[in-house]
Amino acid sequence: QVQLVESGGGLVQPGGSLRLSCAASGFTFSSYGMNWVRQAPGKGLEWVSWINPGGDRTTCADSAKGRFTISRDNAKNTLYLQMNSLNPEDTAAYYCAKPDLGYWGQGTQVTVSS
Repeated sequence: QVQLVESGGGLVQPGGSLRLSCAASGFTFSSYGMNWVRQAPGKGLEWVSWINPGGDRTTCADSAKGRFTISRDNAKNTLYLQMNSLNPEDTAAYYCAKPDLGYWGQGTQVTVSS
């Protein structure tokens, strides 16, 4: 069955960095564009970034531009999100997802606090 397993979240101080990973299995990962989506406490889902199947095209939300970088390693069936210059507004559960197919991970919590 399809599995998306995120890791790499944690507590980080403002200005710090984290790298999230998402291990995919149960489907042909290299054939699909993939997304990172986040949900802050008490708020709805917010799309963060997208990458095409080949990994050479990306887009991201204005809130992430210049700070977050999405990437993928199709040989390892893994999606990444490098997050730099984190601020408290980035505190959220982060999910890798292919929403149109209903593929969601369980999420990894990122907390930005001093």
